[in-house]
Amino acid sequence: MAETTAKAVNSGSNVGARMTYEDMREWIVEAEKLGELRVVKGASWEEDIGLAAEVVQHDEGAPCIVFDDVPGCPPGFRMLINFFAGKRKCMTMGFPPEWDKLELTDGVHQHMKSVDPIPHKIVETGTVFENILEGDDIDIEKFPAPMWHDKDGGRYIGTGSYNVTRDPDSGWINLGTYRVMIQSKTEVGFYISPGKHGRIHRDKYESKGEPMPACIVLGGDPMGFLMGCTELPPGECEYDILGGYRGHALECVEGKHTGLPFPANAEVVIEGFIKPDNRRIEGPFGEWTGYYGSDVRPEPILDIKAIYHRNDPIILGCPPLRPPDELARYRAVTRSAALKENIEKAGVPDVTGVWAHECGTARMLLGISIKQRYPGHAMQTGHVAAMCHAGAYAGKYVVVVDDDIDVSNLEELMWATITRSDPATSIDIIHNCWSTPLDPRIPPEEKAKGNLTNSRAIIDACRPFHWKDEFPAVNSPEPAVLKQAYDEWGHLCDPVTSETQVVTKK
Repeated sequence: MAETTAKAVNSGSNVGARMTYEDMREWIVEAEKLGELRVVKGASWEEDIGLAAEVVQHDEGAPCIVFDDVPGCPPGFRMLINFFAGKRKCMTMGFPPEWDKLELTDGVHQHMKSVDPIPHKIVETGTVFENILEGDDIDIEKFPAPMWHDKDGGRYIGTGSYNVTRDPDSGWINLGTYRVMIQSKTEVGFYISPGKHGRIHRDKYESKGEPMPACIVLGGDPMGFLMGCTELPPGECEYDILGGYRGHALECVEGKHTGLPFPANAEVVIEGFIKPDNRRIEGPFGEWTGYYGSDVRPEPILDIKAIYHRNDPIILGCPPLRPPDELARYRAVTRSAALKENIEKAGVPDVTGVWAHECGTARMLLGISIKQRYPGHAMQTGHVAAMCHAGAYAGKYVVVVDDDIDVSNLEELMWATITRSDPATSIDIIHNCWSTPLDPRIPPEEKAKGNLTNSRAIIDACRPFHWKDEFPAVNSPEPAVLKQAYDEWGHLCDPVTSETQVVTKK
């Protein structure tokens, strides 16, 4: 069981990311080299693209799909989905494509610990300025934004996008991933949960009675999108962390109307302002919990002042579906790495594995393995995981296990839970925790009052510390022996051909 975790730690340590692409188009070339790209022509935005996403994004081995020749859209306007699966999920983050997900998250964790931010630099121009639409030329509806789910309230052009905002007090530039709905040819709306950095910026502008400038990058380097999805402390700019991750400064241009920076090689960027009193009904939208978790409500509108796009632009689509899906896969990697870093910085020793499970949308079910050192070590770990920055938002269950458990394996995690925990004595409950309107379990009357809190269960599924040496032994080989068994006999799990195969041991 621990063999995978041990391998991940050994492989991930002291290995830096080696990015082989700088923008979306170079990423597509790398995905094609891996044999993981498929082009679909003629699929409609009204139904086909959303249904295709429902099929491929639940399959971790499915290729990425580029939709071209979308009816009703200009020739060459394209949509890419399912970027974070297969071998390309490792390629996207700059690591060997053959790594498994625990190796990947440990590699990300080790690399991010050593990354020093490199400030982005402003350049005069870039390929994103190949086409500049202003005034009467603005038309966001011509891009291939689909109806992702059949009950959605409109076309959501922003799912694999990130919003660029500036704190009006400090000047801090933040990237955040928020859903973006088309309202008209010149307007989009987006929802931001309370407490998110973009919401904090927006609330500050509203309190001053001022419009908030914003840019939305609809098609960019996939790693930039991942950075926008990663929880960073206030004041840190994701562009600069991305520069440190890549090893060189990210080149950005400034919007003509807002002065906000965005990547010079982005595919599509919209720029505009959000007036405090300009709101329109937004939603509903099928969200990352697998439900329509929030009702329709008036939300702020971005008045588009400019659309910038490359020739033959490509929009990145990453719609939330019922988990596990693509969103859960990438958030599991990045959130697991961030969570491990948060727990270690809180002073918790000997954390050997962390996984934010895909079936829990990478938030609602956290598995953490430790090498127990003292009484209370397991509960300390669980409480820190539940309340640290990376784990605090919209969590539900934290399971702490011994270091012989592969926490990324849901069956192993549940096996440890049902055999090493006692329901009456192994579970702590925390009340009044930070949640979200998208949580389907919060009662409607509480949402109406603005009470967006939930509870957390911390499950100690470790062998009881005071008699762990007397706990029944596991009836499987030690990790080294198990690895040897898989090396020698793993081929027996390969698919059988039409003819019976006879294997002779060497």
